[in-house]
Amino acid sequence: MSTDATHVRLGRCALLTSRLWLGTAALAGQDDADAARLLDHARARGVNCLDTAADCAPDRVQVAEESVGRWLAGDAGRREETVLSVTVDVPPGGQVGGGDLSARQIIASCEGSLRRLGVDHVDVLHLPREDRVAPWDEIWQAVDALVAAGKVCYVGSSGFPGWHIVAAQEHAVRRHRLGLVSHQCRYDLTSRHPELEVLPAAQAYGLGVFVRPTRLGGLLDGGPGSTAGRASGQPTALRSAVEAYEAFCGDLGEDPADVALAWVLSRPGVTGAVVGARTSGRLDSALGACGIALGATELSALDEIFPGVASAGAAPEAWLR
Repeated sequence: MSTDATHVRLGRCALLTSRLWLGTAALAGQDDADAARLLDHARARGVNCLDTAADCAPDRVQVAEESVGRWLAGDAGRREETVLSVTVDVPPGGQVGGGDLSARQIIASCEGSLRRLGVDHVDVLHLPREDRVAPWDEIWQAVDALVAAGKVCYVGSSGFPGWHIVAAQEHAVRRHRLGLVSHQCRYDLTSRHPELEVLPAAQAYGLGVFVRPTRLGGLLDGGPGSTAGRASGQPTALRSAVEAYEAFCGDLGEDPADVALAWVLSRPGVTGAVVGARTSGRLDSALGACGIALGATELSALDEIFPGVASAGAAPEAWLR
């Protein structure tokens, strides 16, 4: 299997990005030399998008952005070849100054990322979660100002429910703007709720969806061979599913983490994935997963092990709360 990244259009816009984006949160725990080796390796393999967002403390994201900034400063060619994706920082609850997506917060967060990265613009600015307080007129006004100033090229969403993607796009259309071009969400074999409304909404509006696979809800985080052990404290149904899944992957001769990534990349409406590889070897493994072909028989078998949400009857937004 090839370990070179393939490239795709970012939704309906003209920007080309690698199908796998490298999540940079892990860089917060590495020294500059280790971080540079991983980033250089990603660049050499054709992974041209660095995504600084993460479900972790904002200070870790900021440290990672500073690390990426020092790497970019080391070679002028790096910035030219790199697509930078950042997410608006969500302030602590009750902070004076406004909500998650107030105009003040959007602009301040973007300016902070630009400063830490040492660049004059970012390629994609993602709006996190839905904000039921900030009106879309305010959100798009702030975004328009950043785009007009040349500080942001494209806008995406992260963690929105399907109805909020629709609301964002309809408001953008009324303002005669491009609107959202990408979306990020949690999606894997054990968390299939985006199939209900998020993926259909993103497809309908031409958004490129880059998922954040959770490696079977964290069950694969310990590496090959550790899945069953991590599932030991889980409900019986999940333990049985994990055992069946490991047997399935064993029959394929593939690592469970790579099969999980290959599955999510095979799903309708999914453009690519954000992978939080900590080492060059793990990044190569993820790139190799792009070449794992799952046919109708394999996909059907996985549906039997981990049924889709249509059979569970889950509410579209239940997983967000």
